[in-house]
This record gives sequence, structure tokens and C-alpha cells, in this order.
Amino acid sequence: MDTAYNAANLLVLEGLEAVRKRPGMYIGSTDTRGLMHCVWEIIDNGVDEALGGHARRIEVVLHADDSVEVHDDGRGIPVDIEPKTGLPGVEVVYTKLHAGGKFGGGSYTATGGLHGVGASVVNALSSRLDVDIERPPARQGMSFRRGVPGVFDGEGPLAGFEPESGLTRKGPRVTAKSPTGTRVRFWPDRQIFTKDARFVYDDLVARARQTSFIVPGLELVIRDLRGEEPVEGRFLHDGGIAEYVEFLATDEPVTDILRLQGRDTFTETVPVLDERGHMTPQEVERELSVDVAARWGHGYETELRSYVNVIATPKGGTHVAGFEQAATRTFNEVLRSTKALKQNDADVIKDDVLEGLTVVVTVSLAEPQFEGQTKEILGTPAARGVVRKVVARELKAFLTSTKRDEKAQARQLMEKVVGASRTRLAARQHKENQRRKNALESSALPAKLADCRSADNERSELFIVEGDSALGTAKLARSSEFQALLPIRGKILNVQKASVADMLKNTECASIIQVVGAGTGRSFDLDAARYGRIIFMADADSDGAHIRCLLATLFFRYMPGLIEAGRVFSAVPPLHRIELTNPRKGQERYIYTYSDAELQRKLAELKRKNLRWKDPIQRYKGLGEMDAQQLAETTMDPRHRTLRRLTVDDAAGASDVFELLMGSEVAPRKEFIVAGSYSVDRDAIDV
Repeated sequence: MDTAYNAANLLVLEGLEAVRKRPGMYIGSTDTRGLMHCVWEIIDNGVDEALGGHARRIEVVLHADDSVEVHDDGRGIPVDIEPKTGLPGVEVVYTKLHAGGKFGGGSYTATGGLHGVGASVVNALSSRLDVDIERPPARQGMSFRRGVPGVFDGEGPLAGFEPESGLTRKGPRVTAKSPTGTRVRFWPDRQIFTKDARFVYDDLVARARQTSFIVPGLELVIRDLRGEEPVEGRFLHDGGIAEYVEFLATDEPVTDILRLQGRDTFTETVPVLDERGHMTPQEVERELSVDVAARWGHGYETELRSYVNVIATPKGGTHVAGFEQAATRTFNEVLRSTKALKQNDADVIKDDVLEGLTVVVTVSLAEPQFEGQTKEILGTPAARGVVRKVVARELKAFLTSTKRDEKAQARQLMEKVVGASRTRLAARQHKENQRRKNALESSALPAKLADCRSADNERSELFIVEGDSALGTAKLARSSEFQALLPIRGKILNVQKASVADMLKNTECASIIQVVGAGTGRSFDLDAARYGRIIFMADADSDGAHIRCLLATLFFRYMPGLIEAGRVFSAVPPLHRIELTNPRKGQERYIYTYSDAELQRKLAELKRKNLRWKDPIQRYKGLGEMDAQQLAETTMDPRHRTLRRLTVDDAAGASDVFELLMGSEVAPRKEFIVAGSYSVDRDAIDV
């Protein structure tokens, strides 16, 4: 293989050869998408005539012989001689790249065709293309084979062909009062396009429908003659993009359809053809018109369509960026001024504003800059600023309107946007909480845990102990073989009123979940629990009862499987200790009671038996007042202790009780306390 590289190796592609060599550069691909793009190029030429007010109807016919015919009633392609080339205007348009009437020569103001390659590209990629022009002085036409002008001696692309330049007269004389227009029929070249590339009727219908919305008053007819029965679609809409938004929207409305319209000028440096035919850079003042139709609904999806001079820009561009920036900035400004967003609240973002929005963004300007021939992205930098300015002004006027209907809609819309923001933040917080929870469950156990030696879940026990003071005594009283101790400081967080995030941030709650090891919520796994029993051990006073209630709330809400399995208990420490002064043989010197009523019954019994006790009777204020032996024999030793198992026979009823006692609603709890206060013995209250 010769690897030399010099001037002889350079290849210069002449005329339309470049299109046939690299078709993807001009139409994107050579499959169905590229084939449909060829149809759009021809249709858009007719739409440009309609934009200029010269056409009212475009008809597209799909023939059974794999050809497409497009007819518009515009002015018709020029047929007179172009001075530089000496060729008829129609031949220049269809055989020369970058030739046309849309380079600022005054024939068009705002168009979709900009590069002067659309018709010539389609011609280069067609095995046959016929173009007929009805325009004074007569109906004339030309034919081409793969971009070469000539004459066919029959129908279809396989007919004999003789290359020949110039127009052929095909009809009677056309006067100034006669109908004008252009009819183009082409057969795609199957040497270029893939075998499965085909014209899609449904895509043509969708494109025709959206174009009829964008250009009010233009009728588009799509006719498919390929099947057994002809299929036809007609589209004519006078309502413009507001009617388009109404067609696209599917959810219940929050607002009426808003029209955000305006125009502004900008300066652009462009090469302009001077009197001597030279291209010289000049400062040109452009005008850009903005027309946006927007409507917010109760849904969550965003439907955004954007157009530049009727050409769809599915990938957006500077005009869409300007709209999104203006909408986001305006909502934040108005929400701050109306105090809907507090000082510490985060700003709403684009996704919050666009949620439930159906919007059509259109701009019109001369010679827009697109990124590529497919025109999917607008690149004109000034469009961002003009659209942003117009949308911000009009949207702010709506959001701050004093009219009754608009004011009510604006308030409801702002509530929706703020709600979307809060939902987004809550979802993000939930994800962060999940990560934090997973990390917490897999991290090392807290240092304050006094673990047991046994790994047997059937036997092991975890005592959740109130206070560090009781922990020292409990360590001496426990059996370290199977009893573990976890101290908690004071009253833990009331998780019935707190969020998951607050619960996980609470040191005591996080430690309990981590030590139990079974996870929480959906990730809870009973088999992963590190202990067979969970025992709450708190003082026998009102504070201890409150702590047990808070612990029960934590387990019921986040680890209900442990309660359902009967593995959660409450220790029952004694409230009093009676020391006998004359115990009988075999009788214990110390007697423990667990309530005032039990104490009175026991004292009466001792009195009857003529047993005396030491006064005053010891009343335990807390677990810390017991020594290790007393705590072991009354509360921790399985041979002597009493445990209360927490059960849930009626889950719904239990949930209601927890919500009543620990929830955020104060009024029901107040009623419960007031109602219960009448049955309380006033003498029993030690205050």
C-alpha cells in the first residue's frame, strides 16, 4: 500500500459530489430519519413562502412508486437567468450548494431555510427529481438525475436520460393574475439510502399538524396513496400556538394559557454583499420577535416545544435557555417578595418551575444561526438575552397581577412551584438519609455499649438503661455472658413527631438502631437482630415511664418486627424496699413492692403477722439508688425478675394511640389528659 501523501493525493469534490460522498453531514443519516429530512427540506421551502404571506396551501403526496410530491401555491422558484452563472434560477437552486434567496437579499425576512443547500441536497440524493414552476411567463420545469439536469424519455427513475441544461415549457402562458406555485416530485436514490428507509405517514402528519399551529391560516394536506385505500390528513388552525398548547396539554389546568409576547433588537456582525458583489462585514441591526404560549397543569411532566421561524428545534438552543432562565429567576424573585419562600428556604430551580408545564416557545428573526444543517439547535447568542427579557417582563406581570382571576391562578401556581421544590428537597433528603442509615448500620458499634460475650440470639439480652449512673451498678449486677448494656442519656427524641432525618441525626436513636443491628423501615431484617430480647430498664417514676414510652414509640415506628415477634420487654424495678427487723426463720429480710397499693397491702399483711419493719421505708427514686445485688435480684436476674412484654394485638389501634400520645397534634392529647384528670386521686399526686 502506497503511504505517500502529497498534492496528488488530494481529492477535490466538485458540485454535488460532496453531498453524495458524505450525505450524513447534510441530512444526519441515510436511514428513515435522513429520508424524512429530505421531505422536510422541500416542505419547509413552501412554509417559508407561507411565512412571507405568499402561500396558503401545501400538499404532500406519497406515491406508490416510492416517490414524494410536494406542491405549494407560493410565488414559484425564479425561472429567469441568474447573472453570474448564466443559468435559470431554478437550476441554480437545485444544482448549486449555498444558492438561494434567503441570504438577506430581501426576498425573505424570517425563514427556516438559511444555508441554500436544502433543495440541492435532496436533488443530489435522488435518482430522479422533477420540478414544475407555475410563474410568468409560462409553466416550465426541469428534471434531474442524481443532481445532473437533463431530459427523461419516460416515467420513473429508470427511464432513459439525456443530460441537458435549461427549462422545458410544460403548459400555457401564465399571467400575473394566474395561480402560481412550485411542484416538486423526487425518487430517493437507493444507492444512498438503506433498504429499510421509508417515508412514514404518521411522522408527516405530526409535522404537518405542528406546522399548522405555528403558521395560522396555512392548510397542509398529507395524502398517502401507497395502500389499498388512500389515506388523507388535513390541518388548518387559526388559533396559533395557544391552540397548540391546548392540544398538547393533557392534565387538569392550574392556569389559563398565557401568551408572553414581545420583540427587541440586537446588533450582529455579518458579511453583506455590497454593490460590487463583494462580501464585506457590517454591523446589522436585527429584530427578534418572541411569542410564548404557556400553561401549567396539576401533572408532573413537562412538554416543551421550541421553534425558530417555524423550524422545530427539538434539542433547544439559546431561545429555550433564555426562557428557562427567565422563568426560574422570575419565580424566585416573586416568591421572595411575597414571602412564599422564607429567608432560609432554598431557591426553586428549573425543574420545580417546569413541573406540569406545557409550553411552546417560538422566535422569529432574520438569518438565525443553527448548529448544523439539521437545524436542531439554535445558536444565535442574542436570542438568549431577548427571550429572557421578554419572558421575565410578561411572566412577572402575570404573577403580580391584581386582577381577580389572574391573582388566584398566580397564587395557586406559586404554591405548586413551592410544593414541587419542597418535594424535591424531601426526596433528596430521603436519599441522603438512606445513605446515612446504611452507613450507620454497617459502622462500628458505639463505645458506650457494654456488650455480652455470647452470640446466641436465643439467649442474649440487650438492656437499654436510663442514665450513666445506673450503668455502673448494672454492669456489676448483670451476667456479662449473655446480658449487654446500652446507656441512654435522658429522654430520647420523640420520633412520632420527628422526620426520619431528625431521627437519624439523634445520637441516642442512632445508637439504638446501630446496636440492635436489624435495620429500620423497609430494610428491617428480624434475623439480623443481634439480641434475642430488648429490655427497657428505666426508673419506676413518671420520668421513667416517659422514657419507656419514647423507646416504645421508636421501636413501634421503625422496628415493629421486634414487637410483633415478642422480643421487646420492659423491666419492672421495685418502687419500695421493706426491711424487716424481726424476720422469721427462712424468711427474706428484705421485701420489695412495685406500687403504692402493693406497699399498703404488704404492710397490712405484715402487721397481721406481727412482723415489724424499719422506718422509714426506703423508696427508690431511681435505679442508681440500688446496689448491684439489689438490682440483680429484683430486675436483672432471670430467676427472680419480672418482665412486661410489649405486644401489638391491634396494630391500627396501637398506631392511633401512639399518634394520640406522641404525635404532633396537641388538641386531641389535651382532651385526653383533661378527661383523665377527673379520675386521678389528688392525694396520690406527690407535688
